[in-house]
Amino acid sequence: MHPIPVSDVSSLLAPVQRDGFCFATADTMRPLLDAAGGLADWQMFADSWNRLEPDAYIAATGRSRRRRHATFAASRDGVVQRPHQPHYQSLQYNALQGDIQRWFEPVEPGIAQGQSLRSILAFCHGFFGALAPAREQWHVEVHQFRIEATADAAGEPTPEGSHRDGVDFVLVLLVDRENIASGSTSIHSPDGAPLGEFTLTHALDTALIHDPRVFHGVTPVLPIDPQRPSHRDVLVVTFRAV
Repeated sequence: MHPIPVSDVSSLLAPVQRDGFCFATADTMRPLLDAAGGLADWQMFADSWNRLEPDAYIAATGRSRRRRHATFAASRDGVVQRPHQPHYQSLQYNALQGDIQRWFEPVEPGIAQGQSLRSILAFCHGFFGALAPAREQWHVEVHQFRIEATADAAGEPTPEGSHRDGVDFVLVLLVDRENIASGSTSIHSPDGAPLGEFTLTHALDTALIHDPRVFHGVTPVLPIDPQRPSHRDVLVVTFRAV
């Protein structure tokens, strides 16, 4: 792990502290991730989205997406992977699929231990740790998502609508975007007032969110050319203080 000096991320820390969220372009994120360990295996990392498995839980609602999941623990000693376990959210945070243990296929071992994911986790550990310096132990979850769209059905990146995840901090990082329109991330206050909106357009474009303070959601995606495959690939990392 390569800790990132707080001075290098101060331009991102300030808006999250002030507003509860910020948007970082790929040009901003790349040097920070390089400093955290590098992205030498990025192509292999991105290609792994082609091997995600269908989300059987969301399929039961008539929707579709693909995903994999992994769990880590973060402390002063670094970030270590934990045994595979289910993903759980209460109904308070997920009215669509709350109060159930959802088992997803695990993130492939080579990806979970690869340089790109490790660098992203190191960045998150340093960044979120700077926002909450009194917290020493974190429960970390990693989600690989692929949302596909067709001419007959828009893809829903957040089928649960505008929501909170029930954690402390969230990173949403774009991995790939192929033949899709829309997919804009919106941020709202708890009373529903809009606070910001942006579109993750380029690989490494990132949203950083202080989950207890704001709600977030993503608009459905549509294919630009209905005759071609279309998808939106994102990595979501959540940190919850233990």
